[in-house]
Amino acid sequence: MRMRTMTMIAAGALALGAWAGPVAAAGLLTPVGGGVPPLELKDHLVEVVVEDGYAVTIVEQRFHNPHPRDLEALYAFPVPEAAAVSEFTYWIDGRPVTGEVLPKQQARTVYEEEKAAGRATALTEQDGHRDFEIRVTPVRAGDEVRIRLGYIQPARLDTGVGRYVYPLAEGNVDEAANAFWHMNDQVTGRFRFALTLRLAAPVSAVRLPAHPDAEIRRRGDGWFTVTLGDPPTPNDDRPRDHADAALVPAALPAATRSPAPISGSPRRLDTDIVVYWRLAEGQPGQVELVTHKPDAEGEGTFMLVVTPGDDLAPIDRGTDWTFVLDRSGSMRDGKIAHLRDGVRQALARLGARDRVRLIAFNNAAQDLSGGLVPATPAVVRQLDALVGQIGADGGTNLYDGLRLAQEGTDADRTSAILLVTDGVANVGETEQRAFLDLVRQRDIRLFTFIMGNGANRPLLAALTEATNGHAVGVSTADDIVGVLLGALGKVGHQAFHDVALALDGIETFDVVPDPIGSIYRGEQLVVFGRYRGAGMADLTVRGRVSGRPVEYRTRFAVPATATRNPELERLWAFARVEAAMTEIHTFGETPDRRAAVEALAVAHGLVTPYTSMLVVEEDVFAERGLARTTAERVADEQAARAARAAGPVVAHRVDQAAPAFASAQPSYGGGAGAGGGNVGLLGLLASAALGWAGMRARRS
Repeated sequence: MRMRTMTMIAAGALALGAWAGPVAAAGLLTPVGGGVPPLELKDHLVEVVVEDGYAVTIVEQRFHNPHPRDLEALYAFPVPEAAAVSEFTYWIDGRPVTGEVLPKQQARTVYEEEKAAGRATALTEQDGHRDFEIRVTPVRAGDEVRIRLGYIQPARLDTGVGRYVYPLAEGNVDEAANAFWHMNDQVTGRFRFALTLRLAAPVSAVRLPAHPDAEIRRRGDGWFTVTLGDPPTPNDDRPRDHADAALVPAALPAATRSPAPISGSPRRLDTDIVVYWRLAEGQPGQVELVTHKPDAEGEGTFMLVVTPGDDLAPIDRGTDWTFVLDRSGSMRDGKIAHLRDGVRQALARLGARDRVRLIAFNNAAQDLSGGLVPATPAVVRQLDALVGQIGADGGTNLYDGLRLAQEGTDADRTSAILLVTDGVANVGETEQRAFLDLVRQRDIRLFTFIMGNGANRPLLAALTEATNGHAVGVSTADDIVGVLLGALGKVGHQAFHDVALALDGIETFDVVPDPIGSIYRGEQLVVFGRYRGAGMADLTVRGRVSGRPVEYRTRFAVPATATRNPELERLWAFARVEAAMTEIHTFGETPDRRAAVEALAVAHGLVTPYTSMLVVEEDVFAERGLARTTAERVADEQAARAARAAGPVVAHRVDQAAPAFASAQPSYGGGAGAGGGNVGLLGLLASAALGWAGMRARRS
């Protein structure tokens, strides 16, 4: 029996480049009630540390109310990919007060009662999959308000390249909301973005595609700093506390803490800040373990990161490429132009043995090419002209686009379906369960590149998981070529399917993800879980490659105590919440499912669709009998960050004595050095051309 492999790539990346159209910024305080201009954004200060396999982001903003009356204000911030809100602090009478996580309805009730009483209060809620919405009241007439938001998220590598995104561009998928809210993307005071990268592995290059003026400084083999905007001033009027110190490594030279002013610094918050870093070539495939276990007799939390060697062989036959292009109204304001540009770049790189098909959809789907056609130069020119005529209007019948794309595939060839969309279905079938039933009808591998800050990540991630595919978020400030190259590398190589992991020798439980699914070339496996005990553990990773069983083994020590990384508890809990929310989106909400998410989120201080973070005056917490567990957790995490900043970079590899993989990690290749702007882009273009040339040679 012939086995048919069909690969679906939801490639929003192909539609993205340097964002040229008008985009509303997000993350800004807006007066509630309409008819009042936005507040003045005076300061926007961002501090990021990437180390130990995850990123910590602290955002501090200061607003001024120029109006002659007190206001309630709304602060909307795009939900970053796989990010858990770890802190919300609101300054009341000049003193910072950290919020507490409560069930959503309870938090809203307390907020409304405090607002009615005229007392200072703030509330953080999650608006579906799009935004965190923070309400602050009162913003006094002629006065200022200061807030701080913190979140943590895994920092994964793909084919030796890491990526961090600070989201600023509004999603632009809800036209009614965009028309209602006034957006203010102008910073009148200080703007600063500062990222510290501290890795045990050597880094060969750091790049910011949309911000070539960023100052990038190498501090060590895997230690870089990236700065944009204004430097800290010696007479900084912003009160400092231990959270600020925790984000500035004490061992850094003074020049890093106070860099020279950067010319051309951005003052409009309408473009995501995307930071790439590339490991030096030849890094070994490896297993890393990060743990948190303050009590030797108690339970601990672990993060296991498996980075396989380059053991997946290339596929040496032609591929059928079906482009499914979203031309609905939500693709206006520049998106459709970048969709056309990205697809044209992809068409120009198809191989001689490839075939191609074009499908476009808005209220319904249409086959523009009349089925699969050979990717000859003449055909590619004709399709290029068709793509250039695509406009944006109507609704989004995503289901019909996927349905049509699955028809007419050839069981004897590798097929790739490239879906370019923000995933916000609003015409025809919209239920997640129906989409899952559709993609399970065929042997599909869904590679999802989730486009923009307003994309329906839960839907696209669920489709990816159901088909054992691969998902990555894509920003409007990403490199088209880099993301495209990553997709090609995965489609053009074998995959590690039906992956299962066993950790014997210690007791583990509540492990996520479960099941694991597939691992593609260059992809890391990141597993969170809880454990008891300590000692030597035997790790086995099993799976199948092209139908044959494959197994990797190693042995390492698991510590009895560890206090360096308390954030792991929240990362684990957030992974569990995401898994539970996927089940709710697919099968519907039940009291038990909702209660499980709510209990986990309250216990670990997480904002979810069922929980919110409330700030009231300190004595009000006591009066209402609200425990300060979230505030205590935030203080512990801040102290741990300060200790890490003052210490050396730590390596977490645990399989040196018994390596799990014999080969090095896959990488893109290319030159070394750090930089931004066109030099980095040319390097990626060269890498992409070499990658395509290699694929075409293998197919020939």
